[in-house]
Amino acid sequence: MKNRVVKVDYLARVEGESALHVRIRDRKVADVKLKVFEPPRLFEAFLRGRRFHEAPDITARICGICPVAYQMSSCHAMEDAFGVTVGGPLRELRRLLYCGEWIESHVLHVYLLHAPDFLGYEDAIQMARKHGSAVLRGLKLKKVGNDIVTLLGGREIHPINVRVGGFYRVPTKKELRALIEPLKWARDAALETVEWTGGLKFPDFEQDYEFVALRHPDEYPFNEGRVVSNKGLDIAIREFENYIAEQQVAHSTALHAVVRGRGNYHVGPLARYNLNYDKLTPSAKAAARKAGIGPVCRNPFQSIIVRAVETLYACEEALRIIESYEMPDQPAVPIEPRAGIGYGCTEAPRGILYHRYRLDPTGQILDARIVPPTAQNQATIESDLRQFIPKRLNLPQDKLTWQCEQAIRNYDPCISCSCHFLKLHIERE
Repeated sequence: MKNRVVKVDYLARVEGESALHVRIRDRKVADVKLKVFEPPRLFEAFLRGRRFHEAPDITARICGICPVAYQMSSCHAMEDAFGVTVGGPLRELRRLLYCGEWIESHVLHVYLLHAPDFLGYEDAIQMARKHGSAVLRGLKLKKVGNDIVTLLGGREIHPINVRVGGFYRVPTKKELRALIEPLKWARDAALETVEWTGGLKFPDFEQDYEFVALRHPDEYPFNEGRVVSNKGLDIAIREFENYIAEQQVAHSTALHAVVRGRGNYHVGPLARYNLNYDKLTPSAKAAARKAGIGPVCRNPFQSIIVRAVETLYACEEALRIIESYEMPDQPAVPIEPRAGIGYGCTEAPRGILYHRYRLDPTGQILDARIVPPTAQNQATIESDLRQFIPKRLNLPQDKLTWQCEQAIRNYDPCISCSCHFLKLHIERE
């Protein structure tokens, strides 16, 4: 068949609403559109006129899966504007909170959203009939992440205990130590997860991506560092908009992001792993090697292994933080508002999440900009499909459609996070 159309009206097992439209002409891919049609969220507009301390609670509502990332990026941006640095136990608690979010988000993706693709099931419920023990392991492992977020954030969805400068309340040593035994089990379960994902079958598909992630001199990145890439990008967070541009496309309420002068790029676990492999723990590196991936991995389908490796790292990092924890003297550092512009970028489970705020002398937000990871990956997802489909044109329509959906789910796209307002221009003749 020389001409055909692959059309998925609603993508399943992704957060939010989107569709896929592929047109093939003369056995060549003529057009690929990942259509994001979820209504615009308008959060940047909601933030204007609000006080700085409201930003963490407002932005947390952008996503129910990665609210911590939005809170951390907004806090860092505000602290940057006010010239405040959060260190010591409070900084460690922020890393611990991020560990919780990475665990629950990665495990949700690995076991419930992506594994069914590799094993040939429509969903995790169908998969559980033959892989019940794996699904139960995933659910129990996810709960450990949720419990960390609940303790530090006040609740597991849209946490309420995070504030600019730190927390409203910090946990006692006794409260944190109650997480040690569950985390030791989770560490072992995460190691099993790496081994389990390493046993999946992966398409032969590698791309020459420009990986972009945070890079910190001393640790695998969560909250701080420089924005770097494997193709020469190495900038301070405040320089982000000088090098990264967002573009509107007619078929999406999500903006496409590109490196100025170069084009699309890749953020997320695969980018972090390739740019920060040396900062993983020895056991995480060993587990990755045993699962079949080395320091460099360019196959997006193997990102399911990388998410499992990062889950193992997060469990080990959480244990390290809890075992060395000493309560800080106060739950937050003092904040004195002033006029300025603040920049923040942290590593959400799906990749770098950039925030920029302009504030008046009283700390009122005059302007806000948020660049979520899925918006940064959308052009790369379309590029993947253009390269992925040609070698599979002989597949039956249902199998080709399935594999295209699987390629999209490699990125664990959070569609709701990515939606911005799209200006509509109509020409009438």
